[in-house]
Amino acid sequence: MKVSLITVCYNSEKTIEDTLKSVQSQTYKDIEYILIDGSSTDETNKIIDKYKDTVSVHISESDKGLYDAMNKGIMNASGDVVGILNSDDIFADKFVIEKIVSGFKNDEIDAVYSDLIYVSARDLNKPTRLYSSKIFSKRMIKFGIMVPHPTFYVRRVCYEKLGLYKTDYRVAADFELLTRFFTQGVKTYRLPFISVKMREGGVSSSGLLWRIHQNFEIVRACRENGIYTNIGFVLLKLPYKLLTLLTRWFIQVPK
Repeated sequence: MKVSLITVCYNSEKTIEDTLKSVQSQTYKDIEYILIDGSSTDETNKIIDKYKDTVSVHISESDKGLYDAMNKGIMNASGDVVGILNSDDIFADKFVIEKIVSGFKNDEIDAVYSDLIYVSARDLNKPTRLYSSKIFSKRMIKFGIMVPHPTFYVRRVCYEKLGLYKTDYRVAADFELLTRFFTQGVKTYRLPFISVKMREGGVSSSGLLWRIHQNFEIVRACRENGIYTNIGFVLLKLPYKLLTLLTRWFIQVPK
């Protein structure tokens, strides 16, 4: 089974090499690694060029934003399964893709997902909170609770049948796409392990106004996919988010 792994980047010179090394270290070797760069003006592309043996497709050109770039990566993918690894994230260990592929042994499974930990931007072995998918169910979507997007791997045919990321969303197109897939009957399976270390920060968590905008986009995503909700329901996820902060003292960080 070929896995198409997509990383979208722009001026990511401070983090992209960690991401590249993480992919390079994977024990599973049938990986098509696709790098979509938005015409970076720093050293990002020079760093990527150092890993030609790891990178299968490297495109550097202007785009219409993050989700347009992700769509470009998917359209260039030829693997059986497609996943996204952000340019400032790394895999939790070298066996992640191997374990993900094992989740597709049942032909009826369309997609798998797992858990994620947020880590300090300065210390990738210092957890700040756990983003667990253990208690997730489709009933929780109306409260703005979703499986961790960077842990989600899906058969490429699902994109062909159900569509790509909607580029008129600014920060929640990933939430909308996952909502669409869940409501359209994509059969999923949870893998009980931490697959990704995500650095604290990022567009969707970089300020109050972005968080407010994200929550309104989540409401829109639910309604477009036939799930009734409102901003009050979505704000009820805040106690759940606070609870995840308390998990930092109990997380066993993969190394």
